[in-house]
Amino acid sequence: MNTVAAGMGLGALASTSLVVALTGTPPLRRPRLDDRLSPYLRDAPRPSRLLVRAPSRTPFPTVERLLAPVLADLARGVDRLVGGGNTVRRRLEAAGRDQTLEDFRVEQVVWGAVGLLAGLAVTVLLLVARDGANPVPLVALCLLTTTVGVLARDRWLTRDVRRRDERMLAEFPTIAELIALAVAAGDGPVGALERVSRLSAGELSGEIRRALAETRAGAPLAAALTDIGARTSLAQLARFVDGIAIAIERGTPLAEVLRAQAVDVREAGKRALLEAGGRKEIAMLVPVVFLILPVTILFAVYPGFYGVVLNVP
Repeated sequence: MNTVAAGMGLGALASTSLVVALTGTPPLRRPRLDDRLSPYLRDAPRPSRLLVRAPSRTPFPTVERLLAPVLADLARGVDRLVGGGNTVRRRLEAAGRDQTLEDFRVEQVVWGAVGLLAGLAVTVLLLVARDGANPVPLVALCLLTTTVGVLARDRWLTRDVRRRDERMLAEFPTIAELIALAVAAGDGPVGALERVSRLSAGELSGEIRRALAETRAGAPLAAALTDIGARTSLAQLARFVDGIAIAIERGTPLAEVLRAQAVDVREAGKRALLEAGGRKEIAMLVPVVFLILPVTILFAVYPGFYGVVLNVP
């Protein structure tokens, strides 16, 4: 009886599966509303996903395509462990990168894999040099190098943000004076910004071109300029774009505002140079106090001490 019931169940399952498979084939499948409307609403036929080449996020695109599901799972795991997704997005925008958070997490996974390989290489060398080494410190070493690789990519992003801010701060006085000259010559705010962004090149010019593109797309100019200050961490640049926005809204003389902003930034640059010089001066005392001075004292004291020792009966 049990055998007959099992046979009946297997037969019912097989027949049900066959019916579902046959009704799911294109000739028998009922077309959906999306399938019927898409030829009339789509401008061009969508290419096959097998022919579309996504941008590579690693130095090995073929291996990346093969291991894409594994990399995606590892990237989600890193995101859960590290956290701070909103902060990473802001820093990616501040660094001028078009990457998404997922792309950045994949890069962190790759850097962690490089750290793991380095740890494994050191582990193999230690195992070859020492027979019967304790595996616990070696496993801890591999975990440490992997963690260092993941965190090093995050640190490198912070370094990119800082360098881009320095370049923008160096370009800022010249850009502000050029905009002031264009406004004084009779151009409007939008025309002056377009002229300066067309004639100059750099990080700040790229941000101005992006703001102008947002303005042509329908966003207010003041809001587009305010977004520049929000994407960067420079207080001077934030005050600059806020000054332009306020001058446009209230009709105040824009050229004078821009010249004053440029003078303020140049003065801030001078103060930064003086502060950097003071820090370097203090740093120069370290080798003098801890290296040169002890050697000098040794050369001055040792001959007398040696002579006293020789004269002792």
